[in-house]
Amino acid sequence: MSILDRFLLTDHVAVVTGAGRGIGAATAVALAEAGADVVISARTEDQLEQVAERIRATGRRALVVPANLAHTDAVAALAQAGYDEFGRLDVVINNVGGTIPNAFLDTDVAYLDEAFHFNVSTAHALTRAAVPLMLASLGDPDDPADQRQKSVVSISSTMGRTAGRGYLAYGTAKAALAHWSRLAATDLAPRIRVNGIYVGSVMTSALEFVAGVPEMKHQMEEGTPLGRIGEPEDIAAAAVYLSSPAGKYVTGKFLEVDGGLQGPNLDLGLPDLGPSTGAAGQ
Repeated sequence: MSILDRFLLTDHVAVVTGAGRGIGAATAVALAEAGADVVISARTEDQLEQVAERIRATGRRALVVPANLAHTDAVAALAQAGYDEFGRLDVVINNVGGTIPNAFLDTDVAYLDEAFHFNVSTAHALTRAAVPLMLASLGDPDDPADQRQKSVVSISSTMGRTAGRGYLAYGTAKAALAHWSRLAATDLAPRIRVNGIYVGSVMTSALEFVAGVPEMKHQMEEGTPLGRIGEPEDIAAAAVYLSSPAGKYVTGKFLEVDGGLQGPNLDLGLPDLGPSTGAAGQ
């Protein structure tokens, strides 16, 4: 086996959430290019169908499952859907998530709960449903050609490991997702590897507003050591590595695919607290 062969996922089956666009779409297509059949899910069916066409163009199969993935029952059902359609389950990409930045005093308990649910509870629901099906897909332990390890990859954020004003709910949820992944890696070893990616600023729909404001785009590029905003394929490449035999000696770890960031590269302009909020101004 050559080193490049280790990155192949021939005839594996993957589930990718939030796959209608951006990182999820790029990852789904990358997994197909590596040889996997892919279950893709998001809210918007038209977007999913476009991604499915790209998957099928690689010669692999795609199963489109439109769903509101904020609902844990819906996201958990993806595991069984993939197993029923393709007869096995090998890879789970927990990509759905996100939370809009917010000032501290505007972040009530419900907002924090919602961020945790959307970023962590959904990942747990899907992975918990997937584990028995992954184990049922294990091959012959006496056949060295049979790739018996399974893989879960969680998409976290640089804000899950650094601090920045306005990111309390988002950063807390993404930090929780990262530690959930490390704990799950311990629980599921040695048959199922669990890893993740700390994602930096990537030009997806969430950053479309930046592309139209040259000053903001410049600020983000200047604040990134590698001098550019990332592309979805930068993250997809890391996901293929972690999902494939190339990463078979890696579990409970997070790759920092962020252009070298050590903190946020965009100032949200949130002011210091003042006397009117009951806090001392500075």
